[in-house]
Amino acid sequence: MGKKGKKENKVKGAEKTAAKMEKKVSKRSKREEEDLEALIAEFQNLDAKKTQVVESTCPPPSPRLSSSLSAHPEKDELIMFGGEFFNGKKTYLYNDLFFYNIKKDCWVKSEIPGPPPPRCSHQAVVVPQGGGQLWVFGGEFASPNGEQFYHYKDLWVLHLATHTWENIKAPGGPSGRSGHRMVLSKKQLLVFGGFHESTRDFIYYNDVYSFSLDTFTWSRLTPSGSAPSPRSACQMTSTPDGTGVIIYGGYSKVRVKKDVEKGTIHSDMFLLKRDGRDGHEKWSWSRVSPSGNKPPPRSGFSLAVGPAGRAVLFGGVCDEEEEETLEGDFFNDLYLYDTVKNRWFPGLLRGNKTEKKKRRRGKKSGAEGEGAEEGEEGEEAASRGPTEVIKEIVTEDGTVMTIKEVIPGDQEEEEEEEEEEEEEDGSASANLVEPCPRSSAMATVRQGKLYLYGGMFEVGDRQFTLNDFYCLDLHKMDQWETLVEMDPKTQEWLEESESEDDEEEGDAVKGAEGEEAEEKESEEESEDEEDEDEHPAVQEGETVTDYQSRTEQYWIGVARANMGPDAKDKKVAKVAVTMAKVFYEDQ
Repeated sequence: MGKKGKKENKVKGAEKTAAKMEKKVSKRSKREEEDLEALIAEFQNLDAKKTQVVESTCPPPSPRLSSSLSAHPEKDELIMFGGEFFNGKKTYLYNDLFFYNIKKDCWVKSEIPGPPPPRCSHQAVVVPQGGGQLWVFGGEFASPNGEQFYHYKDLWVLHLATHTWENIKAPGGPSGRSGHRMVLSKKQLLVFGGFHESTRDFIYYNDVYSFSLDTFTWSRLTPSGSAPSPRSACQMTSTPDGTGVIIYGGYSKVRVKKDVEKGTIHSDMFLLKRDGRDGHEKWSWSRVSPSGNKPPPRSGFSLAVGPAGRAVLFGGVCDEEEEETLEGDFFNDLYLYDTVKNRWFPGLLRGNKTEKKKRRRGKKSGAEGEGAEEGEEGEEAASRGPTEVIKEIVTEDGTVMTIKEVIPGDQEEEEEEEEEEEEEDGSASANLVEPCPRSSAMATVRQGKLYLYGGMFEVGDRQFTLNDFYCLDLHKMDQWETLVEMDPKTQEWLEESESEDDEEEGDAVKGAEGEEAEEKESEEESEDEEDEDEHPAVQEGETVTDYQSRTEQYWIGVARANMGPDAKDKKVAKVAVTMAKVFYEDQ
């Protein structure tokens, strides 16, 4: 009894501390949010002038990250809402709504009266009832200069059958937040975690709320057991039997000194389990220890639910702090988690196999179907140990990005025939097209296919926001299909000297209404072309090796200019070789 009472007092003390911190953050951020409320109200006044639904075929959505991408519950359509874009000087928030017709491969912009105000880092969940509904909760809005934040605590539903937005006003819900997670579990929406940030303070959450889709009421859950530490941007997946949810990873930070913050990337896993009948439910937390090969630590990964309830994780970033610098290692790998077997395994692509590679030498045809093959090969891959591979990617303007990827290597001996087949698969996938490393991309699954849109990566102080679009068949696991290519020339980045110091709210409104950021001036494009022409030309009949040898010193100079004087000679030389090869192949 003594130990139990001591533990309960410790829990209550932690709850009191969290409550005090939340009150402190709320008080300090109240003035900031009041300033932004006026701007948000202006957006809503503009939207209020729209009285009818207007749908128009359009190009793919503009570059963005932290929007929501959901699969329509009845149609072969994807639904994108909101997001943000930063061009180095100004932050744009969106509340535009797009539908992607998978069969027709076309985008439609749907302007519906009375939408939610602009936001990013919100959560959206599709439910089949009522002809299909898209539920949206929370998220954040930022001032154009990105220095003030407003965190929403509103709940909206888009009725897909009638194309109408409805603001659900239900008391007792979660406080304003972004970076939280929300999933459908039976007939309720479960919300976990997230964070709230102001100019000077921040707080991370680990509370759990339930919203009933029958009664339209909120309730805060009080699970027993040891809960995950407060965090945002974790992976949250419903178990196939609907009795609970799995939590993996996430990110949080703490203030260690007055002006010093320390971030933590979490890689632990928990199960939130429900026992009892409706109306008499009891919830409990327990730690999960999965088998297989877990993803290396990262934040900003994309997540979706694949066939057989498997959780799908793509990409992300791991920030490494070295003295006073912060470098991000971006990923473009794929991992799957089998919720039934409690096992992680990497999603390795097979490539287009020839008939010879398809035959299993000396093996009987065991598992039938493409889905079964995925399970066999994926789980075999899980028994391998990770190997770190460093890549250099050169953008059109010569900026160099260093990427670390973790590729599985052999850990245990497998049957010789299977090893040979996996080696063939690896060689087949060596030259496959794949999304570049990124974080905060949007992902969803429809009919067994994973769709991935946009996101961002960083090179030095520059951020590249993407609007490319890919598809991967999770049954075949053969290769990524490019639906929309990214054009590097559309990348907009303004340095401090390239833009006025004062920001106009009219520009922010333009971004909030979902219009694309202005294209670069034709003069800038022509300057870029002139810069390209200055590189040493490829001579007729010259091989890539000969070209690299002849222009070696030139490209070392270009690489050094991009990487700075402190970069190691060996690394500069390596990047120079890559740059020369990229230029050669583009000619």
